[in-house]
Amino acid sequence: MDTTGDERVDVVPLGTTPVRGTCEAIGGGRLVVRTPGLLEVHDREDFLAGRSAGPSAALRTEEHERAVPTPDGGFVVAGGSSVRAVGPDGGPRWELTHDPWHGAARAHSAPAVSPDGRLVCVVVPTLEPDKEKAALVYDLEPGRNYTWDDLLLLDAATGDVLGRRQIRSLASAAVASWRPDGGAVVVSCWTAWHSWSTWWAAPRADGLDVLGGTWMRALAGFLPGSRVLTQRYAEYTFHDDDRDELASYDLGSGERTALLDLAELAVDPENDEFHSAEVLDGRHVLVPGRVYPGGAPETRHWLLDAGTLRPLGRLSYPVPVGEDVTVLGDGTWLTYDGDRLHRWTLSRAGS
Repeated sequence: MDTTGDERVDVVPLGTTPVRGTCEAIGGGRLVVRTPGLLEVHDREDFLAGRSAGPSAALRTEEHERAVPTPDGGFVVAGGSSVRAVGPDGGPRWELTHDPWHGAARAHSAPAVSPDGRLVCVVVPTLEPDKEKAALVYDLEPGRNYTWDDLLLLDAATGDVLGRRQIRSLASAAVASWRPDGGAVVVSCWTAWHSWSTWWAAPRADGLDVLGGTWMRALAGFLPGSRVLTQRYAEYTFHDDDRDELASYDLGSGERTALLDLAELAVDPENDEFHSAEVLDGRHVLVPGRVYPGGAPETRHWLLDAGTLRPLGRLSYPVPVGEDVTVLGDGTWLTYDGDRLHRWTLSRAGS
């Protein structure tokens, strides 16, 4: 049994709120609450204090859609063959059609809206009529052959395509996120039998400039400065990918700045699972995991140094917690316990 990072780190409870669905913190002190078929935006502090008078914005969604809010109260929605925007009143702003996604009639990529609300980044598929040039021949439907996906930069107000770059991906799932200062966007794509590929790009006056990338690692979050945190999963797709890792990269140089083999935290490295990592603040990263110490599995959370990814200890909670964690960007975070949402901060000693 590995005891790396097993020192206890105390946490301080800040309150409990009933919740249905999952939560996500976004800019402007807002909280997104997602339930099947509905996306709501609330004032974060009012919602967590239990005094929310209702959502400031809401959108009904279909099962095949993936939607995100915009800073002005509208939404951008990706579907099976289009990306569209609606205003705060629910009226349409624009719609951009694209080739249909392969494998299922649903959106594979959620749009990412820049912090200032001016730009939208999204991954879309591209059909290739010439079978000899195709990167994917989709046998289930004749004529549905695809080349590599396109990364699009859109004007959030009009839907106009400001930049288009091909990335080496045939995404069955894609996630994108803007650096908090809006200076770069990072997109991670999962391609069947090829694991994750992650790319970082910067908006330019003449479009979109892909600055670099890494393979077999997915975006986990942004660290201070120009660093990005990535996670490698033990997918067993190839002979050498049977390990979970965290790594940070400098977006400017592309160089790796820190690495942690998550087996250092494991009780049973062959079975323990680490599905996410969250940047808690400028100094800390939080890693939830499911471990098998013997008998029933346990969920544990570890605290890492954000600069070195060195384990600092294991968080000691007074109530049960799961693997789902929502960081709020102010050094506090949320955990779920059934239909209850708990908010935490580090104790003075832990911080």
